Parts: sequence; C-alpha cells; structure tokens
Amino acid sequence: MSDAHVRCEVDGAILKLTLDRPDKLNAYTARMGRELAEAFERADRDDAIRVVIVSGSGRAFCAGADISSGAGSFDTKSDNSIAFGKSSERQGRASSFVDAIFNCRKPSIAAINGPAVGVGITMTLPMDIRIAADGAKIGFVFARRGLVPEAGSAWFLPQLVGLPQALSWCLSGRLFEAREACEKGLVSEVVPPAELEARAEAIAREIAENTSAISIALTRQMLWRFSSAPSYHDLLHVDGPLAMELGASPEVREGVAAFLEKRKPQFPGRVSKDMPSLYPWW
Repeated sequence: MSDAHVRCEVDGAILKLTLDRPDKLNAYTARMGRELAEAFERADRDDAIRVVIVSGSGRAFCAGADISSGAGSFDTKSDNSIAFGKSSERQGRASSFVDAIFNCRKPSIAAINGPAVGVGITMTLPMDIRIAADGAKIGFVFARRGLVPEAGSAWFLPQLVGLPQALSWCLSGRLFEAREACEKGLVSEVVPPAELEARAEAIAREIAENTSAISIALTRQMLWRFSSAPSYHDLLHVDGPLAMELGASPEVREGVAAFLEKRKPQFPGRVSKDMPSLYPWW
C-alpha cells in the first residue's frame, strides 16, 4: 500500500488528485504540500493533461493542519512542524503548492466533498473552480488558533468574494455551510454529495474537449493577474499582442474551422512548446 498523502490518477485528459489520509480527515502535512506541488508541476509539463481535479478521500476534503503534535505542529523550529510558510527545493528553485497551483498552465477544479477548514480551504483558493457537496462545512479558523490566514489567502480570498466578506469570515473564524459559500461566490455550485465527482468530471471534460490548451493557459493568468489591477491600461499591452499573435496561429485557424464545420476542435498547440512569444509577460 502506498504511503503517499496525495493519490494521483490519470483519467484521459484529467489528472485526479485525492488528499489521502482519510483516517485523519485528510489533515494537512508538509508532505501533503510537497506532493501537491509536485503533482501540479508534473501536470504543467505534461501536454496530455488538460485539467486537474482535487478532492478528498473519505468524508472530508481536508480538516485543516495535522495538529496531532500539539502546538509544536506550527513551530517551524520543531521537528514535528507542518512547515507552513516553508518552501521545498526542487530543480534548483523554491516552490510551494500555492506557486505550483497558481502558475500551472492547466486549470484546476476543487471538488470539496466534506469539511474544508483552515489550510483545507485556503489550498483551494489558487484553483480556478470550486464546487462543493451539500452539507460541507468551511471555515477560515486562523484567528481562533492564534494564527493568521496563510497560503496567500489574504490576497486570494478578497479577490474571490470581496474584502467585506473576506473580513467577516476571517475575523469571526466561524464555520459556515457550503450553500453560504455559494451565495457569497466562494464556490460556484453546490451539488448532492453523490453527484460531486461526476459534476467535477463533467466540468473538466467540457474544458478539455472544447478549448485550446494555449488559450486556457493564457486566459487564466490574464484573469488572475489583472483582475485587481487599478485600471485596464496595462492589460491592453498584453491582450492586444496576444490576440494578434494567436490570430495568425494554427490555434485560431482550427477553432474557426471547427465552428464553421460544426465539429469539436482538435487544437494542435502544446503548452510545452507553443506558447506565444510574450508569455510569460510578468
């Protein structure tokens, strides 16, 4: 039996990642963070993977940090530290699961199948789409533990739900239902638990079967990086040149041909070698 904390399964163009510590409600460990980062980095390099789905094993998504070692779990000087704020070194550079998810050229879907608390919810914020099972509990509980929001969540959460709502959830530290998360924009839909996996896969297939991998890689970075910009002017220096270069590319030729011929497109571009010359622009 594997002792991995993140189970990986390839299903066609979909990479399914499952947080796999069900006896601990998939509580987060430093190892889990490393394995998430490594899995997203592999997905980024693999042209056959178009979408990543992340879910939890058993009845929880992730019940937060593994604090079985007591307060020492958060002490980075302790041997039992869960290593919040630390990065792992791979291929000569520092990386974290937040960076790996955010910079991945493949879109990601969080299928929140049960409790998602603390890092259990903040790890989903750099992902592009979140759906939740009805009845799942969510909580940004850091202030109730003497901590602060981590994993970049003080930036991501206001981006997604606005500053007033982010303040309300983080300052109270309370648990709330998936339906409230949907009403406030944190998750896009709530479905019966038995339908969650199929719904996540349906969303992933819609992306994989109908869109250009290059267009998706560019679009998600444009939306994330410019949505909080003070104006649209800097974006014009990016979207204009990208549109011009793509307009003369095989991607657009295939997209238009497929539309006119009323068939699904077969985009030829590969993110490993065909990204526009302006990428990355940051």
